Amino acid sequence: MSINITALELQQSQFVTNLQSMIDAHPHISPTDIELEILETSALEDIEQVSDVMRQCQNIGISFALDDFGTGYSSLKYLKHLPAAVLKIDRSFVRDMLQDPDDLAILEGIMGMSNAFRRTVVAEGVEQTDHGTLLIQLGCELAQGT
Repeated sequence: MSINITALELQQSQFVTNLQSMIDAHPHISPTDIELEILETSALEDIEQVSDVMRQCQNIGISFALDDFGTGYSSLKYLKHLPAAVLKIDRSFVRDMLQDPDDLAILEGIMGMSNAFRRTVVAEGVEQTDHGTLLIQLGCELAQGT
């Protein structure tokens, strides 16, 4: 189950405690089935604090994804410091990758960085077989439609 959260929510002092309470209230849902998605374009005021909160959540089984990856100005900083296992490539790059060599180059770059940092990649907005075929050739094996 993927849940979108804002950077502001993640920076709240009681975030982990509140999350643990919600998990405890629903024992039929395993924390390992929960992935919290953070928009990469969210402004993170204190990346060290957010990284610490993310690690605390990971200790209880929660995983993280950086959503709309590639659209923010601090992609490399987030990639280096935030312990997110998954990068979700923004659909704007996927949509035009067959016609726009710059979008294709961006996808190739994201794939290279993802491999270097050992992150899983999900391409968002895959609507055509041609998109899926090329993404597989680039090493992206996970996709999401509209």
